Amino acid sequence: MASSIRVAAGCLNQIPMDWAGNRRRILECIHHAREEGASVLCLPELCITGYGCEDQFLSEDLGRRAWQSLLEITPETRGMVVAVGLPVWLKNAVYNCVAVLVDGEITGLVAKQNLAGDGLHYEPRWFRAWPEGVVVEENGMPLGDLIFHIGGVRIGLEICEDAWVADRPGRSFSGSGVDVILNPSASHFAFGKQEVREQFVIEGSRAFGVVYVYANLLGNEAGRAIYDGGGLIASAGKIVSEGRRLSFEETTLAVKSVDLQRNRLHQARTVSREVDVEGWNEVEVFFDWPEVTRWDGQDSVPPMSKEEEFARAMALAYFDYLRKSWSRGFIVSLSGGADSAAVSCLAKIMLDLALEELGEKKLRNRLGYLDLPEEKDLWMKSLLFTVYQGTQNSGEVTRNAARAIAEAIGADHAEWEVDDLVEGYESRIETVLERQLTWEKDDLTRQNIQARVRAPGVWMMANLRGALLLATSNRSEAAVGYATMDGDTCGGLSPIAGIDKAFLRSWLLWLEKTGLPESGPIPALSLINEQQPTAELRPQAENQTDEGDLMPYPVLDAIERAAIRDKKSPLEVFDSVKLTHPEYDRSQMSQWVLKFFRLWCRNQWKRERYAPSFHVDDQNLDPKTWCRFPILSAGFMEELAELK
Repeated sequence: MASSIRVAAGCLNQIPMDWAGNRRRILECIHHAREEGASVLCLPELCITGYGCEDQFLSEDLGRRAWQSLLEITPETRGMVVAVGLPVWLKNAVYNCVAVLVDGEITGLVAKQNLAGDGLHYEPRWFRAWPEGVVVEENGMPLGDLIFHIGGVRIGLEICEDAWVADRPGRSFSGSGVDVILNPSASHFAFGKQEVREQFVIEGSRAFGVVYVYANLLGNEAGRAIYDGGGLIASAGKIVSEGRRLSFEETTLAVKSVDLQRNRLHQARTVSREVDVEGWNEVEVFFDWPEVTRWDGQDSVPPMSKEEEFARAMALAYFDYLRKSWSRGFIVSLSGGADSAAVSCLAKIMLDLALEELGEKKLRNRLGYLDLPEEKDLWMKSLLFTVYQGTQNSGEVTRNAARAIAEAIGADHAEWEVDDLVEGYESRIETVLERQLTWEKDDLTRQNIQARVRAPGVWMMANLRGALLLATSNRSEAAVGYATMDGDTCGGLSPIAGIDKAFLRSWLLWLEKTGLPESGPIPALSLINEQQPTAELRPQAENQTDEGDLMPYPVLDAIERAAIRDKKSPLEVFDSVKLTHPEYDRSQMSQWVLKFFRLWCRNQWKRERYAPSFHVDDQNLDPKTWCRFPILSAGFMEELAELK
């Protein structure tokens, strides 16, 4: 019986149904773990297929191809124990499983018991939950709720959501003398979530007296969700190894030599532990554990601020979306305001971080389909085109700000006017109406046409350059429909649609003065941060501002969270937000709450039409992945009457 072993958590940047690519990355991670002396390797949930296959999980062909990949991977695990995730068909049902490979053989399959069905997760749509304590035989091997007794070392599995529930499988393992719990996961990024993962890994290790190994996916796998990576290993109730988070590498590894005897002693001392003397559904496997020849020092990854997490997560999401969509760069209509500046600056951070981590040669190879210039200093100009599209209502402040930001980040920048296009549309409509359009009578119409005529030009540049047009609307605007459909919402990707305006503005201040170590601050953002956000669609004499049209952004965001995240009634929202913002009188706050609910209900159709956005904040407004709301409803009529 081994008293110490060397374990590893491998994190992979996979692509749904990329059979050869996913298999290559799995094998690279296995070989890397072997080089590091690891004898146990935990790989992520559903990593053979990719986690984001959606309804394609219901394809029997996908199941067959996944099994074939498993058969090709298995011989490469000689001398090791490897856990690898895939979907498995059984009696016309699909199960989210993990195959445990030992010394080049498939020894059994563990099926997930607790399916993730909240937020952006839809696992119950495709998979069946496996009943606790049940084991069947399939393809000549055991499948179900298993413990593996491998060369005297007992290994159990909790598959992602299994560890997030109160009645987790580890509870049953604790009485069965399990030494190691492996957790293959596909846990998406959200602000502050890594600290939560660390808590259940630490608590699992402490409470169950085990070595706990957690492996996660990495990068923007399928378009919306971003995965942290950040593999974790805990022993004796402490994190002993943590892998790099939000890495641009395709595979990362956390490795550690661990003392099993210390945890066994903890189990022996825990008199409240109920021992399962009748035995468990164990799979007995012979394995000759190699001697541990190296002991590492303590390694850890420093925690990130919310601003740093946002910058790194978005940069990685940009990079993966760019290369996985085979786009040749990005296009942004750079207005000189906060939203478009943030969207543009994130492209620069993407390139800076990728170069810092991968180096010029490897990055060229990863983006091999692009014709990047020989001079590295020109790469940003090749990857990002920005344009300022002015009208008579635009000001020199925003024009100069857009120009300065483009220059600071190295974008290829242009300026053109669209007044003639606006006048062309207005004159046509005036002919039909047989009257002139006026600001007094046609305010919204005249604002919207200015935003919409800016779309065809940037779409044309996107076509010419084979690039991805980035929309610039944010979460606060999405909540109340303060965006012009087919105007500022046009694009193939809407990267900041999940970010509220108040945080975005604070992040831009951080980026102006601090930034990331690898990328540095962007002082030119002072030209953005000094402004009050404005759409610049009315005549300049009216001094239009976003908050003047709506309400203060911190108030809007507080109302949105109370109403949508917490599902409070209008009257309850009023009572809640009045306490957090006592600086505003009751009458004014009441009007803002009324305005929010009315605009929210009228504009669900807009949220349905937004381009895909990156998920960075749990409880966002994306109707495709998080927040379902009817397009047509009574609009809270009775509830708002109570507030009045």
